[in-house]
Order: sequence, then structure tokens, then C-alpha cells
Amino acid sequence: MARVVVIGGGFGGLASALRLAKLGHAVTLVEERELGGALVPMTRDGFAWDTVTHTLLPAVVRDLFRKTGRPLERELELTQLDCLREHWFADGTSLVLTAGRTPQLDAFDALGRGLGTAWVDHVAAYADDWDVVRRAYAEVPWDPAHLTRELADLFDSRETLRRRMRRSLRDERLRLVAAHPFVVEGHDLRDVPAWAGLTAYLEQRFGAWAFPDGTAAMLDTLVRRLDNRGVSVVRARALDVVVREAHAAAVTTTGGDLDADVVVCAIDPRRIPALAESVSRTMPAIPATTTYVGLAGEVRDLPHELVVHGDQTLVVRTLGRAPAGHHAWTLLSRGRHDADPVSALARHGIDIRSQVVTRVDLSPRELVDRWGGSPLGVRWQGRGTVRQRLGPGTPVEGVYAAGAHATPGSGLPYVGLSAALVAQVVGPAT
Repeated sequence: MARVVVIGGGFGGLASALRLAKLGHAVTLVEERELGGALVPMTRDGFAWDTVTHTLLPAVVRDLFRKTGRPLERELELTQLDCLREHWFADGTSLVLTAGRTPQLDAFDALGRGLGTAWVDHVAAYADDWDVVRRAYAEVPWDPAHLTRELADLFDSRETLRRRMRRSLRDERLRLVAAHPFVVEGHDLRDVPAWAGLTAYLEQRFGAWAFPDGTAAMLDTLVRRLDNRGVSVVRARALDVVVREAHAAAVTTTGGDLDADVVVCAIDPRRIPALAESVSRTMPAIPATTTYVGLAGEVRDLPHELVVHGDQTLVVRTLGRAPAGHHAWTLLSRGRHDADPVSALARHGIDIRSQVVTRVDLSPRELVDRWGGSPLGVRWQGRGTVRQRLGPGTPVEGVYAAGAHATPGSGLPYVGLSAALVAQVVGPAT
């Protein structure tokens, strides 16, 4: 049985701690803030807004629950949403994006003849990329120095997402739809490798899933499970990993040293001096300016996520929890940061200004301070970025990496897979 110290109490840290504890290890989780990281909802005046409102690849969450205790179905309800999101374009047209092949043909063809086929072909082209990434990277421990030939060819390709979209999607509106997951996270499409666009394939194949009681319900269940699995929680800030004879020996914290045979870094590794040099060329992806609004009275019926394209891209998320007769919306803003998102939304025909009864505005810096880091992981800076990430292994023997900074994408699926990889590498207690 190894003494394991997990640094960070976000979803990656919780998932890693639970998996390793179930494998029989003595696990200590170090976190100075409230457990959950970006999964902790913003609350005020009876309103609650989740940062993470839905997930792709529901099998990842189900596997975590099954491998660490009772199956998800016996704990929580996870339901598929009717659509992935709705897009409004500057020319006045709109698109409701749903999963599956048949609905896409009709929805896109309403924008222009042949656009449905163009979209379906663009998405289908990622099937082989996902197969390679899944088999050699996402679901098995990988080593950047010993990649399979197929994976190395994919990672070394010079094709960018911007170039692929311009080649396969002639209509600008289709390119906006395909680019959205990256634009909203602050990436420059010229720096994103083409294969990373497989997010569109995952969305179309698996759809979007949500917890009716909010992602916070899943967080509460995982936190309770820490006690059931015997995980010790230390309220402190991790300062560094102590390395003796080239192997992790302890973690220094503001509350004292913790002896360790295994260390899992589930935060930005640039915050740990022993790992910082290894990731010095990476930069975090910065969250969008965010406005949480509590609304009184009847509001326009919107899907769980609406994207309004323009000089200022607005994202409206409507799955917040509110008192009876009220609604909790989250507004994300990219582009013209000087424009008030509530006023900008009114210019697009959704005027909620007179209905706002509570409001919280947070800048990207304030969000990062609140969460203790960016939940969006590493910013794409070209094809070499994927090799600059750590995870599941690191240059320090006995130290492993999980979380958004150890994956090629953010969100519950990628982060959950990173924790599963760490558990595979460490293995069961002997």
C-alpha cells in the first residue's frame, strides 16, 4: 500500500483520490479552498450558478462512480439534453445544433443548400482521429517519447484547425459553429491543431448530458464518497514536492510536510517548483469574462446554451437554480470586454435589464483567483503543445499529473480520463 498525496481538490483531484483509495492506497488530499474547484457553484441571494453545466462522454462519469463505489444510476440522474446549443448569427439566421446525423441535415440545409452534407462530412472526418486518440492517448497511459506511429503522425501534423475548417466548411456560419468550443475558451484557431477539432465529432456522436439538480449534486456525492473511501483531507496549500534520490518523498504544505510514495499533481504544475521547469513553455487558457444574473418573472424560453456571434461573442447558459418565479442565467463574454453583456444581449432581442434582481460580474483574473487556477487547462500554442503537457507521468519519479492541465481538452470527460490514466499507472496496492 502506497502513501499517496493528491494535490488539488478539483474534479481531477477528487477523481484521482477516489480511484487510488479504491485500489487500496492510503490517500491524502491537499486543498486550501472549498473542495470542487470550478465545480463549486456561485451562490447569492438564493440563486446558484454552475460553471460546468453539462458533459460529453457520460461513460467517463459513469466509470468513475462504478470504479469508486455505487454506480451513478443508484446515486444521481444523468439525462441527455435536447440539443447541444443554439447559434445566432450576425445575418439574422440561427441554428439549433442537435446530436445525430439526420437532424443536422435539415437544420443546416435551412441555412443553405448542401450545408447539411458539408457539416456531416466535416464531423465524420474526425472519426479516425478519435479512434487513434482514444486507443493510444485518452484511454491508455502514454509517454511523449514513445508514441505509437499513428499518434505521432497525428500530433506532428502541421494542419491547423483554422486551415481545415476553411478547406471543408465554405460557409462562415458553419466555421463559427465548429470553432465555438475553442473560441469560448480563448484559443486562437491558428494555434489549434486540426485533430483537436474532434470535439465536434464527440458532441455529435454522444450528445450533451446534464444532472437535473446541477453539477453541484455530483460534487456533493463525490465529496461524501471521500470519507467512505477513507481519504484524508488536509486544508492547506501545497508548496512543493520533496525529491530524494530522484524520487518523490514528500509534499511540503502550509500545514507541514506529508510523507509520500506517490504524488498526484491535479493543479497547474507551474505552481509546483519541482515541476515548473518542465512546463515553462505552456500558458493557461484564460476563462471568459462572466456575469451571473438572477432574474425575476417570465423569461424567453431558451435552450441550456445559446451562442450569439458577433464582434462580442455572448454565451447564455440557463441551467442555474433559482427561487420559485425566478431564473439564474450565466453570461460569458469574449471580444469587446468594454460592452456590458446584459445590454449587448438586449440589442439582440433578449432584454432582461428590468428583471435583474441580483448580479455578479467576475473578470478572468477574479475567476482564476476564485478557483485557484484555470479549469480550461493549457492554451494551444501550436502542434508542439500536446507534447509539452505532463500526464500521466512527469519527469519526477513517483509524481503523476491529472486534471485539465494534463489533457488535450477541458471539461469532465478529459479530466476524468486523466484521473483514470493515473490510476492505471499507479495500479492496485500490493
